[in-house]
Amino acid sequence: MAELRLGPLLRYADGTSATVWVEASRPCTAEVRGADGAHGTSRTFQIAGHHYALVPVTGLTPGSSEAYEVLLDGTRVWPLPGSPFPPSVIRTSAAGDRDGDTVRLAFGSCRWAAPPADEEDPVGPDALDTLAARIAADPEGERPDVLVLLGDQVYADETSKATRRWLAARRDLRDPPGDEVADYEEYTRLYYESWLDPEVRWLLSTVPSCMIFDDHDVIDDWNTSAAWLADMRATPWWRERLLSGLMSYWVHQHLGNLSPVELSADPLYAAVRETPDGTDLLRSFACRADADPASVRWSYRRDFGRVRLLMVDTRAARVLDEDARSMLNAGEARWLREQALDAPGSYDHLLIGTSLPWLLPHLVHDAEAWNAALCRGERGERWARFGENLRRRADLEHWAAFPSSFDALAALIAEAGSGAGAPATVCVLSGDVHHAYAAEPTWPTGGGPDARVFQLTCSPVHNAIPLAIRLGFRFGWSGLARGLGHRFAGHGGCPRPPIDWRRTGGPWFGNQLMTLTLRGRSARLRLEQARVLRGGAARLRTVAESELAP
Repeated sequence: MAELRLGPLLRYADGTSATVWVEASRPCTAEVRGADGAHGTSRTFQIAGHHYALVPVTGLTPGSSEAYEVLLDGTRVWPLPGSPFPPSVIRTSAAGDRDGDTVRLAFGSCRWAAPPADEEDPVGPDALDTLAARIAADPEGERPDVLVLLGDQVYADETSKATRRWLAARRDLRDPPGDEVADYEEYTRLYYESWLDPEVRWLLSTVPSCMIFDDHDVIDDWNTSAAWLADMRATPWWRERLLSGLMSYWVHQHLGNLSPVELSADPLYAAVRETPDGTDLLRSFACRADADPASVRWSYRRDFGRVRLLMVDTRAARVLDEDARSMLNAGEARWLREQALDAPGSYDHLLIGTSLPWLLPHLVHDAEAWNAALCRGERGERWARFGENLRRRADLEHWAAFPSSFDALAALIAEAGSGAGAPATVCVLSGDVHHAYAAEPTWPTGGGPDARVFQLTCSPVHNAIPLAIRLGFRFGWSGLARGLGHRFAGHGGCPRPPIDWRRTGGPWFGNQLMTLTLRGRSARLRLEQARVLRGGAARLRTVAESELAP
């Protein structure tokens, strides 16, 4: 009999359809049945001895909430027997793009898997666990319409004690890559550890999710520079690690980002489902993605009524040549532009999801621009070597480290946010930096957008926040730090950025989530942190709220 190994994850949901992802213990037919007639079936496909299905669900009613169950070869496997959680439901959006529809979007990044319930959590309560507890306690109350996870869903290079024990039983950890994951099977262990957490498992079964990778999904500083990549390719273990990372991401995260229409048109997905074992096909795809990153697109678009979300790949899509460094290759930049400018007036809010913040504290921005100039050779070969070393040690690889890309994004935002039919807000959603803040840019030379523009950064969901980060980012926003940053920029001969910006909220430190509530042309932001209350229970507590657009 087939058993449910992982999932279900409710991934895509619109007014009449949804997709539900599962992993089974053997080949079978996966089925989703709704309480009011929604239905979908799909045969599993096989990758590296594992069996997966992404079940398209149809027959849903717009603006409804329908409980569902999962069956494998006709046997019910979800909800789990004796589950303490309410039924998993598929909530659909109302029909059309009505001005009064509310879209509630929660986002964050950087999540270490929570330890078992009988172990002390060294980094405090998990924000996703606490969100799940709140929804479970009041199933009819407020909940996100979508959960946006902005990178580092798993940590291939920072494994838990339990995973290290599992790895040690499998191979000799004295051989590279040591206690980091090495292949596809070891990646599956990370997803089991993270997504079998009871609270998170139920949360992901009942709240739709959008995901994109960041560096730790593969390795810290992934694609930070051409020199870094050359060093990694010279190691005996890197190729298997990268290919396994891309393959597991395609299976566990990427497929669920796509709509049923996009899935039906995806030739790789069709080929994998049609063959008894799709491992070689998927591995060939990963090899192509490694050899020619511009030939593969991980970015995608989701529309939620009159809210447009563009999730942008800022890792694999980079151009690393020092003379032509870019956060996005030409095809990716063109795609982003086309999606942002498509059908002006058809959306009230434009959200650009990028794991790495666009606007940073001014000192950090100037240090990254200065470092990019050094690595480019603006101050000679000796400074270039120093710059490369510093870039890796200090993680100087955000949008500011790609100055032309920073400027291009500023120009695109100004264009998308201007003119007839301009949206009320353009929000850049980011994570990565293990704290949260809000910043607002201005265009001092004119040509700024009509829309309000914000950088909204929220991280981590569940991770450590070292004291050095707290102190550094608090100082980074100060006037003294800004003056120091100007000195760095001057030494590198860096031109002034085309915009200025100011911090409007934060920095906040802790395990946290941001929620955007968008209704018509209004936008409201809430930051919540997971805290242990008296009596030992963990709850999400609101620490800041603000109106972005009235």
